[in-house]
Amino acid sequence: MIRFAALFDALDRTTKTNAKVAALAEYFREAPEADRLWTIALLSGRRPKRAVTSTELRIWAAEAAGLPLWLVEEAYPVVGDLAETIALILPAAGQTSDRPLATWITDLIALTGQPAAARRSFILAAWDQLATAERFLFNKLITGGFRMGVSRGLMTRALAEATGIAESALAHRLMGDWSPQTTSYARLIAPDDPQADAAKPYPFALAAALEAEPGSLGQPGDWLAEWKWDGIRGQLIHRPGAFALWSRGEELITDRFPEFAPLADFLPMGTVIDGEVLAWHAAGDGAPQPFAALQKRIGRLNVSKKLLAEAPARMLAYDLLEDAGQDIRARPLAERRARLAAIIAALPGGMALALSPPVMADDWAGVATLRATARDRNAEGLMLKRLSSPYHLGRKRGDWWKWKLDPHTVDAVMIYAQAGSGRRATLYTDFTFAVRDGDDLVPFTKAYSGLTDAEFRQITDWVRRNTLERFGPVRRVPPELVFELAFEGIQASPRHKSGIALRFPRMIRWRRDKPVAEIDTLDTLRALLAGQRGFSTPAPPEDI
Repeated sequence: MIRFAALFDALDRTTKTNAKVAALAEYFREAPEADRLWTIALLSGRRPKRAVTSTELRIWAAEAAGLPLWLVEEAYPVVGDLAETIALILPAAGQTSDRPLATWITDLIALTGQPAAARRSFILAAWDQLATAERFLFNKLITGGFRMGVSRGLMTRALAEATGIAESALAHRLMGDWSPQTTSYARLIAPDDPQADAAKPYPFALAAALEAEPGSLGQPGDWLAEWKWDGIRGQLIHRPGAFALWSRGEELITDRFPEFAPLADFLPMGTVIDGEVLAWHAAGDGAPQPFAALQKRIGRLNVSKKLLAEAPARMLAYDLLEDAGQDIRARPLAERRARLAAIIAALPGGMALALSPPVMADDWAGVATLRATARDRNAEGLMLKRLSSPYHLGRKRGDWWKWKLDPHTVDAVMIYAQAGSGRRATLYTDFTFAVRDGDDLVPFTKAYSGLTDAEFRQITDWVRRNTLERFGPVRRVPPELVFELAFEGIQASPRHKSGIALRFPRMIRWRRDKPVAEIDTLDTLRALLAGQRGFSTPAPPEDI
């Protein structure tokens, strides 16, 4: 654990990419193989299941530190991180230990399901043999909130430097459904076993936001414009011994979308397709439903017949990554799309797979005119892809751009405030907002991002001076501060008093110039909701 703590410290002390890569590469060369494996897992989002609750940790830490529980509870929001709070309040370790990272994690996994007394005894003994820095990381492993300030791409780059294996090959090997409990470090970085990796997806190519005018990209004929659909990005894989659907978050979601199962009988063997899974209108009018319809199916292992009928799934295919068992990602997009179109054209009718249609216009002005209709199609805007481009690894600027519509906006008043976490633990950054409904103010959303630290400090001073009531960490304040909020979508929500919920709300401006009397109304939001395809204006629920 000492070596792992030193790595964490080295990464935490710098913002320079090359320094982070060098520190990781050195660790991957010198650490025990089991520790390397678990480090790769942690940095790619594969964490052990929690064996101890946060409540238990707070109680046991208070006992070990000889402090009343209420004092620990008060210290937590000030520090902003439970793992760090506990590491700081515990007394000095009574002994020293340098057990490997992998051993600690194995013991934590074995702790799952054990009686509370056994779990308490193990945690207290662990705390008593770890220094503060190692305790902090140990606590992070327990709570599951692990962050090291390293992207998956940067980690893969460092691993490539340490092993001499091409970054693109490693990125592919790290995809899919693996865990340190089912593989070894040597096997993970070894050349792919075609049989073992039959269902493994490729790393997804990503686009950067277009900030310049599209005319700066050159001739429109050099580009493919297509709709940026608002669904679940996925890869559909048909290889010998495997038919699988993966989400971009590397979740195997095949069983959640039985509509795609018939494709296993008709897609050519050795086919991998990149596309967007959408909920489709059952009436077959050629249009996707809003994301909210698909959201009802996300997270459900068993989808009811009623839901299958209301929100049938369909994939609109963007790209072909593998054809007849050959990786064609390096081929030009124009060729990949032509092959994809041929595969889809050969399918029988009624399949839940179609080609994402190109957006055709003579010039960029015409493309912009079509882009303005995106919301009518339940799309977020356009994707612009250079026809000569390969299928990139991750996000590379220059060849793929997302040209989204401007978000919806609403002016609302803050009515509750809560402190943030981490470096913003001493600032009020998490706000609840309301809009007018007649003479009343109705809460309808929360937001915590979009403002500068300087603005958050000003608002924090105002909250402290104007708090009306306290509800634990939440402060009720006078409805005086008005903000402009941006959001990507709106949907009906019977769980909320307002009857609506926003998608990706964030603050874009503190409206110091606007009084509360001029904020938007609930009727404005209901009208926006009613204007979306597939929705009618919801009746407000009786209670929140």
